[in-house]
Amino acid sequence: MSSARASGVVLVLVSATVFSSAGIFTKGVETGAWGVIFWRGLSAALFTVIYCLLRGTLVRELSNFGKPAFAVSVLLAAGTAAFIPAFKLTSVANVTLIWAAAPLIAALMAWLTIREKPGLRIITASVLAAIGVGILVNGSLGNVDNVKGDILALTMTVLMSAAIVVYRIYPQTPAALPAALASIMLLPIAMIATDVSDIAIDELLILIGFGLVFAVASVTLNEGVRRIPASEAALLGTLETPLAPVWAFWLLSEAPTHSTFTGGAVIFVAILYSQFTGKTKITRQFDR
Repeated sequence: MSSARASGVVLVLVSATVFSSAGIFTKGVETGAWGVIFWRGLSAALFTVIYCLLRGTLVRELSNFGKPAFAVSVLLAAGTAAFIPAFKLTSVANVTLIWAAAPLIAALMAWLTIREKPGLRIITASVLAAIGVGILVNGSLGNVDNVKGDILALTMTVLMSAAIVVYRIYPQTPAALPAALASIMLLPIAMIATDVSDIAIDELLILIGFGLVFAVASVTLNEGVRRIPASEAALLGTLETPLAPVWAFWLLSEAPTHSTFTGGAVIFVAILYSQFTGKTKITRQFDR
């Protein structure tokens, strides 16, 4: 294995591991969803801009920041507004497993919008993933909050998948600044929705750390996919799917339900099937 490929593999694995901690940060604090969105977003935007300055890419990202980048920012902002509350309402496992279907949803969106045919394997995998999501949501019936959380997770996944398609259509669209702008867009909304100053200092530090680690995850992902094929990056990124429920069980004592196990298994098989055989070319390249 070449040094470049080895570093790419390590970077993507680090990114997947860090991304898998989202539920722990969100559910591990008493602060409401909009408080989490504000402080996590503020710190993530700040750290992302600092990274661009240190790397010397800020001017280039600004010069390439056109309508596609703005569209991505709006989609990411809307996705984040659904992503964080989803964790507060349903299980970490359900949110993560629904999110795992994003590459397949993106592949179908690309088929519908730019006529990029996904192939029979991707279509089959997408149908399997849809069945898995259906099993997850069905298992939440009877608990209104869980159903709302599952629906928010699915909404987030669709929005993020749309952002993936924008990158597919306009590959020169910058990755860092749209994520930073998405966080900034949500700040005034969060300030209206809740008293962002009403937060314990220990939780404030946790949420600042949340923003930092997710900025790191976004950076390591973007750096990693430059060194290895997109299909391999997508496959390595699926490590996030089994890790998140493990963290939730270990640190939050959140045991997955039978429907979570069943639906999650179907989704995970669908993802692996698409990667090992179909090798979808669409992967995730942005923060949430």
